[in-house]
Amino acid sequence: MSSSTEVLDPAFQGAGQQPGTEIWRIENFQPVPLPKSEYGKFYMGDCYIVLQTTSGNGGAYKYDIHFWIGRETSQDEAGTAAIKTVELDEMLGGSAVQHREIQGHESDKFLSYFKACITPLKGGVASGFRKPEEEEFETRLYVCRGKRSVKMEQVPFDPSSLNHDDVFILDTEKKIYQFNGVDSSIQERGKAMEAIQFLKDKYHEGTCDVAIVEDEKSDTESDSGEFWSYFGGLAPIGKRPIGEDDVVPESTPAKLYSIIDGELEFVGGELSEDMLVDGKCYLLDCGAEVFVWFGHGIKLQERKAATKAAEEFVASQKRPKSTRITQLTQGYETDSFKLKFEEK
Repeated sequence: MSSSTEVLDPAFQGAGQQPGTEIWRIENFQPVPLPKSEYGKFYMGDCYIVLQTTSGNGGAYKYDIHFWIGRETSQDEAGTAAIKTVELDEMLGGSAVQHREIQGHESDKFLSYFKACITPLKGGVASGFRKPEEEEFETRLYVCRGKRSVKMEQVPFDPSSLNHDDVFILDTEKKIYQFNGVDSSIQERGKAMEAIQFLKDKYHEGTCDVAIVEDEKSDTESDSGEFWSYFGGLAPIGKRPIGEDDVVPESTPAKLYSIIDGELEFVGGELSEDMLVDGKCYLLDCGAEVFVWFGHGIKLQERKAATKAAEEFVASQKRPKSTRITQLTQGYETDSFKLKFEEK
């Protein structure tokens, strides 16, 4: 553990002491522990820090820290989550691998921590977050999409949100409807069934009727008619429009930059691990993923500056939202990072 805990956030005291998942939400630019009953619910206007502790060799713990950025959060809140992630890593001894998670583009590793799915919801702390016991039931519409990793999120409760390509879940007080777009995949439909069980447990005390509604089937069928009645009757729907979230980042030949006082400087020559010098920070740009490497002895303020530099670099390059940023410390490199130095 860090010996300089007095400069770190007290909200992290005691973190990482046993295997499992711990979550903090950024509230007024400070991390606040999230009740376990709220795990899996992520508000689009907020940022979260997720610590996953696993048992390693010899009884030591391994740490992965993810900071999740909601689609409607502010740049300042996102920056706070990134910096607080560095502080948490410092408290854990600097051995954690840090991952940036953007809503809608979460990594498989991040999603694996949650039993069925994560549920991004409209709103956030700034819009007046209410505790679960204060909430009244709200009819919500969700979309499940993705071919390999299926993700779920709340969408506007409006027929214009529906399309032929995805699976939708309409969660009402008495019944949950699964609407299968005619061009949706088997994976999306299967994941939607898992999500429905999650919603039943979360909002219906485990008991609720479920109905499957098939796209392009007559609204005279009982369940189909009930489903469309929530939207004011059968409405025409189309294909899902292509948006910014559909842009897939391209992998490019790795380029190495040194980071000094938050500024990047290109390091020329054939890529080699010998270029990574103790006591320095580096950014390895691989297009679809950007790595930040901290050498031994890097001070907390230098790590924070490097973190900010990486965020600014990705933004300046106008990379897609799904571009990954992974931060790691000398001696705790991931296999994917090491592999970049073996590719010729």
